[in-house]
Amino acid sequence: MLTISCQFSEELTLNEDGSGKMSIKFDGSEIMKMGGEKVSENKEEDVDTLIVFKEFLEEHKDSISKLPLEEQERLKKLENFKMHMVINAEEQVMNMDMYTDFKDVSELGDIFNNFKTASAVGKNGNATSQSGMMDPLAGKTEDEDATKVSYSFKGNKFIRSTEILDREKLKKELDSLESMKMFLASSKYKLNYSFPRKIKKISNKNALFGQDGKSFVLEIDFIKYMEDPKLLDVVVELEK
Repeated sequence: MLTISCQFSEELTLNEDGSGKMSIKFDGSEIMKMGGEKVSENKEEDVDTLIVFKEFLEEHKDSISKLPLEEQERLKKLENFKMHMVINAEEQVMNMDMYTDFKDVSELGDIFNNFKTASAVGKNGNATSQSGMMDPLAGKTEDEDATKVSYSFKGNKFIRSTEILDREKLKKELDSLESMKMFLASSKYKLNYSFPRKIKKISNKNALFGQDGKSFVLEIDFIKYMEDPKLLDVVVELEK
């Protein structure tokens, strides 16, 4: 069976005062490789660009103001993010890295939903047209989100929590991925979190501790994550 491996990585560095940095990375190079000669024959220019969304929103404010209010609000959530995109047909590379600094982790909102919006803005269809392949995030930005992830850090406790907002919409998202399940069988979604103090305990038994005792990695199949987003919910208690 032919499969592709798209890797999503959510990376968090949390400081003692609750500030820090969050990034979400997407490696879709396997999609490019699967395109084979179709990728090499495509004459579109390669991409290596940094999108500063605060500048993007300002530059396009007139056209954005004509969008439905819901779409304007979705784009507004990207204001504090930057995204680095690299798409190289010859080297068969497709990487995206969206990141932001924050003063309070609760400010982040749902970074994966924001990433889906940002990738649609950033690629503008170029990545999928270059590779000639389907995009696992395609068509996921038109409607309201089916889920919402929130983050909090109070005292010694960090929480990543998922709320199912609309189970019917979640089912529709899964249905839209049905034809891609066999291709995405080896794709992963990974959390890579680092804290200012050593971890005393963690709620998810599948988490792997780092050697420094201050970090952990938690990885699951991407399809399983889409089926049940709460699988990556985690409560972390730090030492005092």
